[in-house]
Amino acid sequence: MFTGLIREIATVKSYQNNILSIKSKHKAKLGDSIAINGVCLTVIKVHSDGFDLELADETRSIIDESKISGQVHIEPAMMMNDRFEGHIVQGHVDCVGTVGQIIPRENATDFIITVEKKYIAHIIPKGSITIDGISLTVNDVGSDNFRLTIIPHTLKETLMKNYKVGTKLNIETDVFARYIDHILAHRSSNKSMSWDDIDNMQMSY
Repeated sequence: MFTGLIREIATVKSYQNNILSIKSKHKAKLGDSIAINGVCLTVIKVHSDGFDLELADETRSIIDESKISGQVHIEPAMMMNDRFEGHIVQGHVDCVGTVGQIIPRENATDFIITVEKKYIAHIIPKGSITIDGISLTVNDVGSDNFRLTIIPHTLKETLMKNYKVGTKLNIETDVFARYIDHILAHRSSNKSMSWDDIDNMQMSY
């Protein structure tokens, strides 16, 4: 589990044969879970200046290749004794969104992000969302887009300062919205649910 608070902006050294090599100050250990631009991956090799991770075919089929090149956000998995900030992030990307508009405000910047309409049901006004691993709050939701208002500190400390219209983004919607939608879909089919069914649902996210 993650919180959506970026710990470091690292650099991709290489990506080939499904292996992603990261240059980072973070001292990872074999088997660690680390979110790279919001994608939960497992450390398979440690170097003096970073670590390697492996991407499964399922992961590669969802994310955009631009998310595994250049600079990337990283966040190690949350530890039990960590302070809980941000929101509950699983590192399971739902879809790729696109920056549709960037609108400067007096003391913030609005980003209008477009997504496939089928994901809008899981994006809640004033709820939480993860964009490239960053925990953010949704302001407004449209039929195929949503609006984020980003304060100067967040722009300065993340890669959002480099985003342009057309930039692709890894998006993880709110986990509770997904759970509720899944439960209601099962109920509407008149299928009674057992605790085993609920456990299986949780394991699928």
